[in-house]
Amino acid sequence: MPELPEITAIADYVAEKAVGTQVRRVDVAALSVLKTYAPGPHDLVGATVTGTERIGKYFVLWTRKPDGARIALVTHLSRAGWLRWSDKLSPTPLKPGGKSPIALRVHVGPEGEGFDLTEAGTQKRLAVWIVGDPDEIEMVSTLGPDALAVTRDEFAAILAGSRAQLKTVLRDQRTLAGVGNAYSDEILHAAKLSPFATAKSLDADQVDTLYAAMRAELQDAVERSVGQHVATLKAEKRSGMKVHGRTGSPCPVCGDTVREVSFHDRSFQYCATCQTGGKVLADRRMSKLLK
Repeated sequence: MPELPEITAIADYVAEKAVGTQVRRVDVAALSVLKTYAPGPHDLVGATVTGTERIGKYFVLWTRKPDGARIALVTHLSRAGWLRWSDKLSPTPLKPGGKSPIALRVHVGPEGEGFDLTEAGTQKRLAVWIVGDPDEIEMVSTLGPDALAVTRDEFAAILAGSRAQLKTVLRDQRTLAGVGNAYSDEILHAAKLSPFATAKSLDADQVDTLYAAMRAELQDAVERSVGQHVATLKAEKRSGMKVHGRTGSPCPVCGDTVREVSFHDRSFQYCATCQTGGKVLADRRMSKLLK
């Protein structure tokens, strides 16, 4: 799933390519992707792209109509969605209901430039809203503070007020926006904290360490991602991971084997030596959780 660094890079890339161009056509291949119907895709046609924005893990394309009205295309790429830019899109209209992974196509510019919103797999969770204000979207309006904007004191207050496990707190978008499964693994590894430690149990030094690790991991990922072509962002994300997605590999810090805990629809990785004092956390598929 694209998280804060990748969405930041996508927004930066699309802004560089599209700002100042005019939306010429919007093709919808999967009606299920649209979560709003008024305004609709046709309302974007003729609007000028004025900018892009990242809100949590949401990508926002801002446009302005000839009458001055602002209209935004807001996208949540979810687990298997992606944005694919092309300097020359095919002029052939998309076929609704086909087997193509393309869900929606936006044509901008005079030379056929634009982007596709795609989704792989069978679980269709990619979502698109067309609105005057992103806050009209309930899931956007209820986001917690951004992970790179929250202050240390605000972060400490969030932790102190939560009985949830650290892994859950970092991933909960209504608590803290922008971090998902992958970067929460990396942040907790860098902070040398167990994914299952209770948020409110951290002392002041551990809060400082976790806050610093969160900022460092995200800022480093943003710096590595911004400026790249969107087609290379997935590989860049994978290459920067120390534990996430590296089950069975040696931890780059201590050399211990990176381990995994799996749930019914996801998994995460950690290093027992670095994070849990050597204790191996039980896989929930096999036994009860060891705390």
